[in-house]
Amino acid sequence: MQPGTTSTSLHVYGMASSGNCHKVKLALDILGIACRWHETDIMKGESRTPEFLRMNPNGRVPVLQVDANTFLPESNAILCYLAEGSPLWPGDRLARAQALQWLFFEQYSHEPYIAVARFLRLFVKRYDDPRFPDLMKRGYAALGVMETHLGDHDFFVAGRLTIADIALFAYTHRAGDGGFDMARYPRVRAWIDRCLQQPGMSSMPAPA
Repeated sequence: MQPGTTSTSLHVYGMASSGNCHKVKLALDILGIACRWHETDIMKGESRTPEFLRMNPNGRVPVLQVDANTFLPESNAILCYLAEGSPLWPGDRLARAQALQWLFFEQYSHEPYIAVARFLRLFVKRYDDPRFPDLMKRGYAALGVMETHLGDHDFFVAGRLTIADIALFAYTHRAGDGGFDMARYPRVRAWIDRCLQQPGMSSMPAPA
């Protein structure tokens, strides 16, 4: 996809207050790609209907509908698809691998803790969930890795905003919702501010 591309065939099934879905919105907004957004409330079971499961048998949002018969789930895969041929997806071989490195980090070492803590506090109000000690420990560890990397970099890859930043930004800028003390991470907070200064970047809305 190229910046400024318009495609009325693209549809996104997502939940605006989900970080994984917000990633997709950010990429679309930055690249100026037109699509139709279908708000899909996972709390009401809307990702578990027979119609939705035909698009994504895993029953999760977001899902990008590319054409009448092609559906692409998984937020970071969608980022790669949308960013192809744009500055958000580095052309250099090593930089592309480094972008993937951070996408894998986000899904394996970051999102499972920071996003889940946010979900438990903000969506289901389980403030005493027994998982919290481990979620906080591992979430803080992920933020620490980011803080260290940002000591020498303004952005995560290639010296500019890429899909690596978009993937990490989505849940990091709302980590406080999950109880994380972001005052401990001045470099991360400065990076969040730099991201928000980029055209098309925006904060994720709170749950309705």
